[in-house]
Amino acid sequence: MYSYILFFHSIWRWFVLVALMAAIFRGFKGWLRHEPFTKADDTLRHMTATAVHIQLILGLVVYSFSPLIRYFWSNYHEAVHERDIRFFGMEHSLMMLIAVIIVTIGSMLAKRRTIDRNKFKVMAIFYSIGLLVILANIPWPFSPLVSRPWFRML
Repeated sequence: MYSYILFFHSIWRWFVLVALMAAIFRGFKGWLRHEPFTKADDTLRHMTATAVHIQLILGLVVYSFSPLIRYFWSNYHEAVHERDIRFFGMEHSLMMLIAVIIVTIGSMLAKRRTIDRNKFKVMAIFYSIGLLVILANIPWPFSPLVSRPWFRML
């Protein structure tokens, strides 16, 4: 089961990244051009936050069943000095949780704004910050911190 959840967590990140980029693009465009915040914009805002939350749930399941994380918590004093293990045991999970919180706050604030331009502004800014945190903490194949493949196979 662990390998399947890890696979879906790895694949779902691409949906999250595409959704965030689309929402950010639409946010900046609507904000700068003073466009009306349509039902489609609200759906994009909501679906992007939902995609991020699904990724969080998948990540929590991976975290719960990961042998790497089990090793991290049972051998904390040694594991905290090992780059790969510390990255997944602490850094990746904490920073991704922060990114989810940022995106969630942005979604909630955008939903509650009454002026369309402010809805776009909040969405563009919070989703951009969330995306930057996510991009900095994904274990890319080229990352000097920890690398993993572009697509994880089963």
